[in-house]
Amino acid sequence: MAGFTVFRDETTVDFTDTDYFALVGPTGSGKSTVLDAIIFALYGMVPRWGGARGIGNALAPSASEARVRLVFESAGDRYVATRVVRRDGRGNVKTAGAGLQLMPAGFDVSKLDTGMDLDDLGEVLAGTPAEMDEAVLHAVGLPYEQFTSCVVLPQGQFADFLHAKPATRQQILVNLLGLHVYERVQTLATGRASTAEAKLGVVDQQLAGLADASDEAVDAAEAHLARMRELAAAVERSVPGLRSAREAETAAAAARDALDAELRALVAVRTPAGCAEIAGVTAAARASATEAADAVHAAEELEEKVRGELAAAGDAGSLRLMLDRHAELERLVGQEEWFAGEVSVAEVEYKDAVAAADLANSAHLGATQLLEQARLDYTEAQRLDKAAALRAHLTAGDNCPVCDQPVSAVPAMPAGSAVREAEATGKAARAAAEVAESAWRQRDAVARKLEGNLERKRAQHEHHLSRLAEVRGVVAGSPGAPALERQLAELAGLQRKLDLAAGAVRAAREAQRAAQAAVLTAEERQRAAWRAFDQVRDQVARFAPPPADRDDLAGAWQTLVDWAQGEHRSRAAARTGAEATVTAAHEAVVHAHAEVDALFIAAGVTPPARSRDASGESELIRAAAVTAERAEAAWRRLSDRREQARQLTEQRMTLQRDGRVAKALAGHLRANNFERWLLEEALDLLVDGASRILRELTGGQYDLVHDKGEFYVLDHHDAGLRRGVRTLSGGETFQASLALALALSEQLAGMSTTAASLESIVLDEGFGTLDAATLDVVAATLENLAARGDRMVGVVTHVNALAERVPVRFEVHKDARSAHVERVGL
Repeated sequence: MAGFTVFRDETTVDFTDTDYFALVGPTGSGKSTVLDAIIFALYGMVPRWGGARGIGNALAPSASEARVRLVFESAGDRYVATRVVRRDGRGNVKTAGAGLQLMPAGFDVSKLDTGMDLDDLGEVLAGTPAEMDEAVLHAVGLPYEQFTSCVVLPQGQFADFLHAKPATRQQILVNLLGLHVYERVQTLATGRASTAEAKLGVVDQQLAGLADASDEAVDAAEAHLARMRELAAAVERSVPGLRSAREAETAAAAARDALDAELRALVAVRTPAGCAEIAGVTAAARASATEAADAVHAAEELEEKVRGELAAAGDAGSLRLMLDRHAELERLVGQEEWFAGEVSVAEVEYKDAVAAADLANSAHLGATQLLEQARLDYTEAQRLDKAAALRAHLTAGDNCPVCDQPVSAVPAMPAGSAVREAEATGKAARAAAEVAESAWRQRDAVARKLEGNLERKRAQHEHHLSRLAEVRGVVAGSPGAPALERQLAELAGLQRKLDLAAGAVRAAREAQRAAQAAVLTAEERQRAAWRAFDQVRDQVARFAPPPADRDDLAGAWQTLVDWAQGEHRSRAAARTGAEATVTAAHEAVVHAHAEVDALFIAAGVTPPARSRDASGESELIRAAAVTAERAEAAWRRLSDRREQARQLTEQRMTLQRDGRVAKALAGHLRANNFERWLLEEALDLLVDGASRILRELTGGQYDLVHDKGEFYVLDHHDAGLRRGVRTLSGGETFQASLALALALSEQLAGMSTTAASLESIVLDEGFGTLDAATLDVVAATLENLAARGDRMVGVVTHVNALAERVPVRFEVHKDARSAHVERVGL
C-alpha cells in the first residue's frame, strides 16, 4: 500500500506461511484498512465506503495518488492484482489503472519490493478496470458480495446472517448462491416462447406465399422445359440455311451497291467554273511583280546618292556645338568686368569690418581691466571696514557669526562707507564690461561672415577667367558664326531631300509587296485548281482514266469529263441485271425466315422480331436459348420454393415444440416453486454443515437446526433442549455465527461452478464488547478452527487478551504522517 487512506508511506504486509494471525493495534490505527486494501485491490470498492462511489476514501489526506498491490494464490495459481487511484486537477478522484497478472511458477515475491515493472510479473489477464471484474471472478471464483461474506467478513456484519429474519435470510441466500439466475431463466423462457410464437406466425405467412409450389406445378414446369429445349435445338438446325440465304442476298446487294457507287463517282466528274481564266490571271500578276521590283531598285539608287551628298557636307552636331561656343564666349566677355567689381566691393567691406572688430576688442579689454580694478578696490574696502562688509550679509532673525546672538534688526549702512562705494563702482564696471564684450562679439561675427563672402567672390571670379580662357581656345580655329550658320542651312536642305528619297523607297517597296502577294494568291489559286482536278481524278483512278496534260488545266478537265461520260454509259446496263439478282435473293431469305418462325409458333412461343442485318441468325438462336433458360429458371424456382416449403414445414414443427417447452418452463418457474425448493435444500445443507462445525467448536454441546426459516440450537448438555439463537451468550453467538460463516463458504465452494477452494477467512469483529469468559470461548474457538489446518484464519482486534493468544501478530501503529505494520511472533 502507498498513499492508501492512513498508509501514506509505502507499506508491505506479508502473510506468507501464516496459519493463524491477528491484526492488532489501537482503535483508528488502520487495522481494518489492511482488509479494505485486500478487497479494494480485487473489486475496486470497500463495504464501509458505501460501494464504488466512495472511491475518494482511498486517497490519504492531501495525497494525489494511491496504489495497492495484492499477491494471492487461488486453486494452485499465484496472481498479482493492482489498482491505482489519482486525483485530477479538478479534485475528482478516479481509477487511473488496474491490472491482474498470472505469475509464473517459482516466482520470488520478494522482488516486488524492488519496484519492478508490472510487465515483468507474467501473463496479463486484465489491463483496465472494466476487464478486472471478469478476470477476478475467474481467478477467485466469487463475486464481491460472496467474497465479503465468506472470506473477508467486514466489521459489524458477522452475525447478520444468524439473526436475520427469514425473508432477509432467504434474499441473502438468493444473492450468495446466485439463485436469481432462475428469475432470468424464467424471463428468458417467456421471451423464447413469445419469440417462437412470433416466428411461427412468420413461418405460416411464408408457407401461405408458397402455396403454388406443388408437385404438379413442378412437373408441368419440367415438361415445358423439355419443349423449350427441343425448340432451341430445331432453331439451331434451321439457322444455317437462313444464314446462307442471307449471305447470298448480302453479296448480290453488295454487287449492286458497288455499281451504284461507280456510277455516282463517274457522274461527279464535271469541269469547274472559271478554270480557263486562272492561267491568265497568274501571268498578269507575275508581270506586275517584275515592274514593282524595278521601281524599288531606282528609288534605292536615288536615296543612296542623296545620302552620300549629306555625308560629304559635314556633321550638323559638331557645327551646332561650335556655334554654341561662340555664343558662350560673347557672354563670358560681357560678364568679366562685373565679377571683378564684386571682388573689389567684398574686399572693402571685409577691411571695414576687421577695423571695427579691432576697436571693439580694445574697448572690451579696457572695460575688463576696469572691472578687475573695481574687484581689488572692493576687497580692500572690506578689509578696512569689516563691520560694514559683515552687515551686507546679515538677515534679521539669524545668529550673528561674531557673537552668535540672534540679530533682531540689521543696522543701516553708514553714509560714506568705502564698502558701499566700492560695491557701486564694481557693479558699474561689470555692466560696462558686459556691454563691451557683447559689442566685440557682434563685430567679430560680422567680420568672419564678410571674410567668407570675399573668399566666395574671389573663387567665382577665378572660375570665370578659367572658363573664358578655355572657350577662347576652342573657337580659335573656327571660321566664325556666320559661316557656321550657312553650313547648317545647307545640311538641313540635304536632309529634307534624303527624307523625300526614303519615302519614295518605302512606297516602292510597299507596291512590290502588294504585287508579290497578288502573285502568291494567283499561284495558290492555280495550285488549288490542280488539287481539285487531282482529287476528282483520284476518285475514279480505279477505272484507269487517261493521262492529263499538266500545262493545260482546261484541256486536262475536258479530256477527263469526256472519258467519264463514256464509262458511265457502259456501267448503267450492268446495274439493271444486278437489281434483279438482289430481288431473287431477298425472296429466298424471307422464305427461310418464315420456316424458323413456324418453329417458334408450333412451340407456343412468339417469334422474335426480324433483324435486317447479319446478326438476325444469332438473335434467333439466342431467343430460343433464352426461352429455354427461362423455362429452366422457372422450373428451378418452383423446385426451390417446394424445398423451401418443406423446410418451413419442418421449422414450424420445431417452433411449435420449442414454444411448448419454453412456455411450460416459464409456467413452472413463475410460481417460484423451484426456487423455493432450491432455497430449502440449500438451507438444509447449510444448517447441516454449520451444525457439524458448531458441535466441533462447542465440544459437542450444540447442534444447529432450522424450522420455517428460523434458527435454533439443540443443547445436548440440557437433554437436547431446543433454544432460539437469540438466547445464546456472546461467545456462543460468535461460535454459531462462525459455524454458519464457515459452512456458508464451504457450501458456496460446492454449489458454484466457478468458486475456487476457499482456504482463508478473516474476521473483523468487535471483540472488545465481550466479557472475559466469552472472550475466552471465542479465543478457544478460533484456536480450534486454526488447528484444523484447512485454512488460514485471521482476526482484527484491539483486545490484548485475545491478541496475546495468537501466534503471529501484525501490529499496526500510526504516527503524525502515516500508519505502519510490523510482524511480531513466529
